[in-house]
Amino acid sequence: MIGGILLVILFFVASIPMLQKMKQRYPWFQVGLMKNLYWFHTLFTIVYYVFQLFSASDSQEYFHRTQTQYYSWFSAYGTGTPFIDFVAYPFVNYLGFSFEMMYAIFAWMGYWGFVYFYVYIKENTKFKHKFMGLDLISLLIFLPNMHFWTVSLGKGSIIFFGLGMVMYGLSQLKTRKLHLFMGLLIIYHVRPHVFLFMAVGIVAGLFTGRQKVPLYQKLLVFGASIGALVLLYDKIMAFAQIDGDNVMQSFNQFSSVRAYELSKAGSGIDISNYPLPLKLFTFWFRPLFVDSPGAMGLVVSFENLIYLALTAKLFQKGFIKFLRKGSALLKTSAVTFLATSFALSNTMSNMGIIIRQKSMIMYFLLFVIVMFLDYKKELKYMKRRRPKQNNETKPVPAKEVRLAIAKP
Repeated sequence: MIGGILLVILFFVASIPMLQKMKQRYPWFQVGLMKNLYWFHTLFTIVYYVFQLFSASDSQEYFHRTQTQYYSWFSAYGTGTPFIDFVAYPFVNYLGFSFEMMYAIFAWMGYWGFVYFYVYIKENTKFKHKFMGLDLISLLIFLPNMHFWTVSLGKGSIIFFGLGMVMYGLSQLKTRKLHLFMGLLIIYHVRPHVFLFMAVGIVAGLFTGRQKVPLYQKLLVFGASIGALVLLYDKIMAFAQIDGDNVMQSFNQFSSVRAYELSKAGSGIDISNYPLPLKLFTFWFRPLFVDSPGAMGLVVSFENLIYLALTAKLFQKGFIKFLRKGSALLKTSAVTFLATSFALSNTMSNMGIIIRQKSMIMYFLLFVIVMFLDYKKELKYMKRRRPKQNNETKPVPAKEVRLAIAKP
C-alpha cells in the first residue's frame, strides 16, 4: 500500500516538468488544469481499487498470473491478455512491485492518455465552447466514467494511452511520427481488432481529408498501414475468432453467439434481435436511468445524457457538408468511431461490458462534435465580419491595381 502511495506522488512530481515543457510549446496549454486532472484521475484510482476489493477483478488475475504462470519475461509475450502480463512481468518479478504499485503505473498511463487527447482536441479548435456554462473541452476530460475504466491494471488504461498517443501523433505528423508508431504498436498488442479499425480510419482520413499533408507522409503512413494489415491480417482475424476466408458470415455467427452469452450475465440485455440503429444507440447512450445497473449506472446515465445532448448538435444544418469537406483528423476520428461501434455493438449485450468498452472510443465522437461546433462558430464569425469589411473598405478596381503595379 505504501509503495503505491509513494509511486502516485513520484509520478505527479515527474509529470510536472513534462507538463511545463508542453506549456512552452503550446501557450494555451493549462498546467494547472492538468495537475487537477491528475488528482481527479487518482481519486478514481482509489475508487476502483476499493471497488475491486469487494468483487472479482481482472486486475487481481493479471497480477497473480504474472507472478505464477510464466518462467521468463518473453514467455508472457502475446497479444490481448498476455500482453498485459508481458508489460507487468519485469515490474512484478524483477523489481518486486506490489499490486498497488502496478495500479499506480497503469493509472499513470491512463492519465497521459487524457493529456494527449486534450492536446489533440485543443490544438485543432479555434474557438472556446461552453456547455451548461462550463468550458466544453475541460468538461470532456473530466467525465467520470472515462476515468473509472482507465485507472486499473488491465487493458483499459493502456489502450486508452495508446489511442491518445496515436491521435496526438496524427495531429502533428511531421514532428510526432514516433508517438503515432508507438501508439499503434500498443493498440495492436492490446486489442488487434481495434488496431484494424484504427488503421482503416487513418488511411481513409489521410486520403479523403482536406488537410494539407505532404505526399511523402501520406505514402509513408499508407504503406506502413497496408503493410501492417497484410502481415497481421491472419493474426487479427484469429484473435477476433473470425474466419479470414469468410469474414461476414463468420462475424455474424460470432456476434450472435457472443451477444447471447453476454446477455445471460447479471447485467445482460439481449440485443441480438435489435435493429442496427437501436444496437448502436444502446452501445453509445445506455444506460439511461430506467435501465441503470446499480449506483454506478446512475452516474453513467448522467454522462450518457451529456453524450446525447452533444450528439444532438450534429443534426443541425450543414453537418453533412462539414463532414464531406472535413480534415484528415476529422475523418479518421469518424471512421474509427463508426467502425469500432459497429463491431462492438454487434457483439456486446452485457451493460457492464458496454459501459467499459465504449470508454475507449467516445473521444473520437466528441472530437467530431467539437470540430462541428467550431465550424459553425467560424461561419457565424465570418458572416459578422463580412458586412463590416464591406462598409469600411471599398473594392479597388482591377484597372487601378494593374496601374499601381506597373509604376516604377
